[in-house]
Amino acid sequence: MIKVSREMLQSTLSELDQAVHNHDLWYKELIRSIVCQLKHDPREFSDDSHRQCRFGQWFYSMSAQELHDHPSYLSIETEHMRMHQLANKLLTASSNNETISPTDYDRFANTIERLRLNINTLKFEIEENLYKRDPLTGLRNRVSMLSELRYMHELVKRHTQNITIALMDIDLFKNINDDHGHPIGDKVLSGVAEFILKHTRPYDKIYRYGGEEFLLCIAGTDIHTAYIIIERLREALSHCIVVNEGDIAISVTASFGLAALEADSSVDDAIIRADEALYVSKKSGRNVVSVWDITMH
Repeated sequence: MIKVSREMLQSTLSELDQAVHNHDLWYKELIRSIVCQLKHDPREFSDDSHRQCRFGQWFYSMSAQELHDHPSYLSIETEHMRMHQLANKLLTASSNNETISPTDYDRFANTIERLRLNINTLKFEIEENLYKRDPLTGLRNRVSMLSELRYMHELVKRHTQNITIALMDIDLFKNINDDHGHPIGDKVLSGVAEFILKHTRPYDKIYRYGGEEFLLCIAGTDIHTAYIIIERLREALSHCIVVNEGDIAISVTASFGLAALEADSSVDDAIIRADEALYVSKKSGRNVVSVWDITMH
């Protein structure tokens, strides 16, 4: 997840498209100058040529500072610098009327491809954050939920791994909005989302299901192991302050319903079963984890 405002992401995405266009123009001009034996741009021979091209000028002045530690940003930086070093080598050979070795050209071409791959990866991740993430919590939204869960379901059907679905509902959330107002309610939702992310594994998928409900896809776990994980999450949340501002300190509890993704039933069936188990948790007094069984029909 990229923790940058939507406005900044939209701006960066637009700037990135222009930067890629400038990079393509640079590449075409470089190849043209070598093939046609034209005079080469003297800036290409400088040690900081990677900062002087138009892509580099944008890249090193990118306003979204939060992206600078992102893995894709760091990979782009490495490949872009390497690309200019290899371009320098090609241009030096061309300027000296020397034959460019196939090895040097292949290294340059491969670096170009890796750079493009990393740029496209960054673009994909920005677009995912813009269009597939809940703007309030930063969690995945429902746009891609079913398709992603159905992909996970295929792993279950092939007996590759066990997967459990957990529906989570913040208890008495309406009271928080009524007592403190919706802005504080929004902060509670953001605080709970952050708590979930910190207390689940990187490969578990967390969705904002709607309102104060979340859906957790617990990968690589049978229903019994998932119960232990979710029970630990429930217990920890009940002792956590999710909003602490001035004289306002809010803690919450949550109710959970669990159901396994099963090979012989659909993803929709699993979600319905988790919802039925969640209903049982609420009827049992809330702040409870319930596992679906056939008696809940």
